[in-house]
Amino acid sequence: MPHVLIVDDNPRVTAFFERLLTREGYAVTMAHNGESALTSVAEHPPDVVLLDVMIPDIDGFEICRRLKREPGTRLTPTILVTALSAQEDRIKGLEAGADEFLTKPVDTHELLTRVGSLVRVKRYTDDLDSAASIIMTLATMIEARDGHSEGHCHRMANYATALGRHLQVDNDDLQALHRGGFLHDVGMLAIPEPVLRKAGALDPDEYELIKSHTVIGDSLVSNLRSLQAVRPIIRHHHEKLDGSGYPDHLSGDEVPLLAQIMGVVDIFDAVTSQRPYQPARSVDEGLYVLNDHVRRGWRSRELVDHFESLVKSGKVGV
Repeated sequence: MPHVLIVDDNPRVTAFFERLLTREGYAVTMAHNGESALTSVAEHPPDVVLLDVMIPDIDGFEICRRLKREPGTRLTPTILVTALSAQEDRIKGLEAGADEFLTKPVDTHELLTRVGSLVRVKRYTDDLDSAASIIMTLATMIEARDGHSEGHCHRMANYATALGRHLQVDNDDLQALHRGGFLHDVGMLAIPEPVLRKAGALDPDEYELIKSHTVIGDSLVSNLRSLQAVRPIIRHHHEKLDGSGYPDHLSGDEVPLLAQIMGVVDIFDAVTSQRPYQPARSVDEGLYVLNDHVRRGWRSRELVDHFESLVKSGKVGV
């Protein structure tokens, strides 16, 4: 049953909206001020928030801004309802992130139509997030198949987001880096286990098979809208700046920044973690290998220097 949170300091208004929405099959929760509204969202996440602008302690504009700022609630549809009619107030509401803006007295047919439309959008985005969560769960299975030490995916996510935050990338890119830490090698799920666990050197055919995980992984998530920002990481984290990487032999700025970040931290974790083909080496050795990659023209000097400073300052857990 779709859940609507009604936020208004007038009990008669909330009672009217409750009767209207309950009759249409919605579950309804009510709040009468800003603090209780935020508490209600945290405790009982709604599918739509019907939010009056002029409410006590925190106005509707600010509540809307806070909801849209937090990753856990930014996709929750919000309808601002107010007696204000000036264009600047409407613009202010839209700038706060409101999905709809209705003026009192509200036309009940219009209200029901917009609530219904936004509920359908919320269901769709929830389905996408569920699919993405399933893929991310599958990605952690890689650790059990390819001989990576336990915690590889979590370390990759932590290293990559720490470096991204240090570089002041935006929140969407930070989310992509976090997901990319789990999903960068998701294509390995299609690689035969004997090849993944081989302790000796790979023959040329086996190496080509391993390299195909980038393209396979990109294909696995290609139809998931919520993971589109992660696709460049999955496909290109093994590219090198001199064009000698794979799968597309990109060079220089052709290699997406987020993929470059993932490539740097992937090399570091590969050196400092136990693998079937090598024992774990020290942090200093990991940093030496990264700097050697810079000298060879494979990695960005700037990215490696920033990551090295994070490691030496203890701002990333190793």
